[in-house]
Amino acid sequence: MSPPPSLKRIHHVAYRCRDAKETVEWYSRVLGMTYTTAFAEDHVPSTGAYDPYMHVFLDCGGGNVLAFFELPQQPEMGRDANTPEWVQHLAFEVEDLNALLAAKAHIEAQGIEVLGPTYHGIFRSIYFFDPNGHRLELACNIGTPDQYAELRALAPVMLNEWAATKRAPRHAAWLHEDPAERGEG
Repeated sequence: MSPPPSLKRIHHVAYRCRDAKETVEWYSRVLGMTYTTAFAEDHVPSTGAYDPYMHVFLDCGGGNVLAFFELPQQPEMGRDANTPEWVQHLAFEVEDLNALLAAKAHIEAQGIEVLGPTYHGIFRSIYFFDPNGHRLELACNIGTPDQYAELRALAPVMLNEWAATKRAPRHAAWLHEDPAERGEG
């Protein structure tokens, strides 16, 4: 058997949008992404199917690219009605808690509703929606090297326990106790 491929990074992640121009302008204004590339075709290169589209690419920083397809000939975009809104989302990392709080203020100043910051043990996050209905998250890491090591060691145990019970394993209790709520941070 041959070995699996050696991946370098995610080349890009692509989602659908309602309006490519509006989406590019929103991500540039709200999240500071740089619009870098566009492809527009009448036929899909991989299938040959007639399906006109605009494919736009935005630089998220750190070699990461977010892309969108506008598909004017397709039915209006929707979402999976059987999956809660909070599940499918894109998360971007910011430098620290100060950057997260500054981002929240900037996004709210654009008239966008923001939830959080929310405590997740090893990071804090804020949540909001883009004009296409995609949920976005900005997160800053707050964990210690020992906490990350503990979670890495517990990951297989937790997955096996979940697979057997379909109940949330309660390992690493500190993950569920926000120090800010106890006046510690």
